[in-house]
Amino acid sequence: MFEKQEARKLFSELRKGLKSAEKDEKIARFALEEFQNYESFFVYLSFRTEVGTEQIVKTLLKQNKKVCVPRVVGDQMRSVRLHDTDKLRKGAFGISEPEGEEEETCQVAFTPLLAVDQAGVRLGYGGGFYDRYFKAHPNVLRVGLAYEGQRTDELMREETDVPLNALVTENGVVYFDLNAQGAAGDK
Repeated sequence: MFEKQEARKLFSELRKGLKSAEKDEKIARFALEEFQNYESFFVYLSFRTEVGTEQIVKTLLKQNKKVCVPRVVGDQMRSVRLHDTDKLRKGAFGISEPEGEEEETCQVAFTPLLAVDQAGVRLGYGGGFYDRYFKAHPNVLRVGLAYEGQRTDELMREETDVPLNALVTENGVVYFDLNAQGAAGDK
């Protein structure tokens, strides 16, 4: 098991080599198919080597689904409705975000990560934004988007970590059994 800072550096480098438009397209297709029966989505706007979400956002908007994206206000992350992808600005950490501030809760949250283990424990960037958000919104379905190579056996878990319910990779969808140690299986 890695220390978190060491793991962040390692998986950040690893993810650079995994990124590809073909994989992003497969992940988007699996995510859209698997969660098509939901009506509202909290979707991160991809940055650097994260799994691309542009296709997901555009498709959901075309399907008239409610799409919200992150907006950082102080040490909190809000889920703000996105009406038009042309009305984004550079926000915290240089990441695009909407201008509004009114928070809306969605059913599914597509979440970025550096690594994820067999129990659904997610390694993020260390700011705790997603964990605080998930703790405040426990009924949101937490779905990580990642490349298969970002999966690992076990990550160090802290009391504040909120595990994912599911993971979408270029190989398909995995659901985590949050009542047990390990994944429930691939779908």
